[in-house]
Amino acid sequence: MVADGDIRVVHRGGSKINSREPVITSDSRLLLCASGECVKVFSTSTEECLHSLRAHTDLVTGVQLRPSNHLQVYSCSADGTVRLWDFTDGILIKTYVIGYPIHSMYTSANHEEVIFIVTSVQSDKRSELFQLVAVHLPQSGDQLVEAREFSAVLSDVSSNPAAIAFGRGGEYIASAKSLQLEVYFFKKQKSYRFFLKEDNKKGGKNTFTCITCHPKDDCIATGHEDGKIRLWRNFNHKKEYTYSTLHWHHTEVSSVRFTPEGTNLLSGGVESVLVQWRYNQESQRDFLPRLGAAITHIAVSPDGALFCTSHSDNKITIIQSCVKVSAVIQGLVKGESVRTDLTVDPRSKAMVLNGKPGHLQFYSLQRDKLLYNLDIVQQEYIHELGLQQFEVVKAAFSATGNWLATVEERKQKVAELELNMKLWQFDEHTQSFVLNTTISAPHEDWITATCFCHATDSQTTMLVSTSKDRHFKAWQLKIQAESVCPSWSCDFVGAYHGLVPECCCFSADGSLLAVSFQEVVTVWSPSSWELLTTLSQPPGAIRNLCFGRLSCSKYLLGTTASNLLCCWNLLTCSLEWSTSMDVSLLLADPLSENMAAFCSQAGCTDLFVFKPTEPRPLFSYKALCSGRVTRAVFAPREETLESCEESSQWLNRSQLYFLTPCFLLCLKLLLMCSLSKLVIADGVAMTPFYLLLGKQQHENRDTVSSLSAERTPLPQASAAIKELLQTPAHVLPSTSFLCSMFVQSLLISVTDSRSVAHQEEEMESEKEEGDSEGEMESSTSRPKQVSVGGQATESAGPPLTKAQVRELRRVKKLDYSWLTGLLDS
Repeated sequence: MVADGDIRVVHRGGSKINSREPVITSDSRLLLCASGECVKVFSTSTEECLHSLRAHTDLVTGVQLRPSNHLQVYSCSADGTVRLWDFTDGILIKTYVIGYPIHSMYTSANHEEVIFIVTSVQSDKRSELFQLVAVHLPQSGDQLVEAREFSAVLSDVSSNPAAIAFGRGGEYIASAKSLQLEVYFFKKQKSYRFFLKEDNKKGGKNTFTCITCHPKDDCIATGHEDGKIRLWRNFNHKKEYTYSTLHWHHTEVSSVRFTPEGTNLLSGGVESVLVQWRYNQESQRDFLPRLGAAITHIAVSPDGALFCTSHSDNKITIIQSCVKVSAVIQGLVKGESVRTDLTVDPRSKAMVLNGKPGHLQFYSLQRDKLLYNLDIVQQEYIHELGLQQFEVVKAAFSATGNWLATVEERKQKVAELELNMKLWQFDEHTQSFVLNTTISAPHEDWITATCFCHATDSQTTMLVSTSKDRHFKAWQLKIQAESVCPSWSCDFVGAYHGLVPECCCFSADGSLLAVSFQEVVTVWSPSSWELLTTLSQPPGAIRNLCFGRLSCSKYLLGTTASNLLCCWNLLTCSLEWSTSMDVSLLLADPLSENMAAFCSQAGCTDLFVFKPTEPRPLFSYKALCSGRVTRAVFAPREETLESCEESSQWLNRSQLYFLTPCFLLCLKLLLMCSLSKLVIADGVAMTPFYLLLGKQQHENRDTVSSLSAERTPLPQASAAIKELLQTPAHVLPSTSFLCSMFVQSLLISVTDSRSVAHQEEEMESEKEEGDSEGEMESSTSRPKQVSVGGQATESAGPPLTKAQVRELRRVKKLDYSWLTGLLDS
């Protein structure tokens, strides 16, 4: 078993970036948006995620620029805290503890060091009553501060963040809920309420959906369920208020926003069209159509240079003020459900699953970024409630990634099932998949499973599909003349006693095909399509089938509806072992013998990693996540790990990713565990990276030649450097810890410089007195004399120090003529 703390669950992406209104910085260079438990900072020009602000322990529910400092931003969360960030450097400045879950947050330039939050009337998250509260942020030098000075502003507000807005820079605040509009004036300490009838004369619904206030005039714009926009004026007098109506949207208005100067009003809804209205000239309007999905939020930069729209497909579109799209930031699209399994593209190593309607999305696991969408249905999506559209339900790749098989289906209430299977070929020239073959009605009923034969040495490419029409079909690629494009055709149709096949799987070498027919597992030979054997097991329909890999290739594993995990030995055609487990998902690592089983228990999911040949699991993780995991995949690593302990070697070549209703998660080795065991080779050059990752192994040398020694080149396979460069920033040691070591590595040692200068002075003095030096060396140096027996006949005296040599030179230069005169007398 793996010791606690060696392996942990890491959030890899998939969070919503459209849950709250994004924020554009004052210089329009950066965009900040809430994404799960963090705030992501994107570049508006390159669309790249520069860094993430991570400190919250629950979902982030709001992001607002600090009015007194345009380089800082507030973020609030359901964890009951408000955090102040320096978003350019990603530094957490201060944390304010509120103590209650926060649903949204607002700031105003007229209210310094005060934020307005929406929280439940009661501390219970399930409460449906919400209030707007002003929180006074205390001035303190501590990083963690408790904010306890609250004052209620509005007692009954909507939980929708788009239903509250400040007007005239903070002179008043407007709130819309249901059929009521409430305006509160801070100076008067008084509020006015205005009501609408539930239905108008034409049968439209007048319910408020969103609100915004003009930055300079006393004007409030509200959006409604019937697609109308109302402009309210004279609302500081309850009996004299007036409103005018704008109408273009055919369904509810999701968001409205005034530009900073108040010259234009922006609106959006499910039509995927951004509408720009001229203020006081509402008959003039501009449109930006075909934005791809319903608009949920609209934001404007403080300088008015950029707009941005959030969309229902987890996308943010950045738009220039001239109403032209300049960039698109796309997140992982999960839609209502993930119909396809999680698969990995063998070419790009991207995770592939169904995304927006009729498309497959290729998502980079390393960069947490959508690479591109592949249009499978190739039909325009119609935004209409209740209309049945084509959906992509199956996707499978061949072993080399040259072929992609997709299944799309549509079921009308009164019409027959429409079913298409498409085979896509990868085009090297365009670097994308091109439609090769379309098979209309490949089966007479729903397709339950598809799989390719992944044998690398196979001469033919084969695809198998199973269906509720009680048949499975084998499709084979027909290669004709070189001038003719290859195509697919049906090679075999199989059945077993009229039972419904549920799942299928090829062995690693492609010599066997296993197809489950309810409670029976059948094994076929793809070369002759002969039924080789049937495998019996305890009662219960088969839900998953997986062949063993490498040394475990003789085993076939399956899970049943009666909560059993079974393992059959294909050599003896008998049940090898079985255990009682409620396995929701079973999958095999294609690069090793390991298999992973996700088990549901008490509302949580447990993970077991095992080999079919060993009775004990290699790894287990209790309460991996809440809920049930139904989609997971083993993704190959870019670089194989070599420094892992034996208990964690199942993660050496692959990483395990799994999908929850909110996040895309994976299992990862802890950084500090792996860094503590890294050893730097002796040949690594003395670089700042070396000083950061390893101990200094080179001692100071006395000679000047050693200081100017030529540096050796860095090895290309240094595990330490790769670990530092490839590790996410949020799991690295603190910046202060790394920075201090890095700066010290760049400093020049004072002692070394002094010793070099001292040696240069000695060399100059020796050069000036070269002649006398030669005489002194001849008179002071004594060669050793060695006898034939190997023992010294005359012991050599200790060598003279440099100070003694200089003293002898000085004595030699003295004038001794006075001594000779004294002796003569």
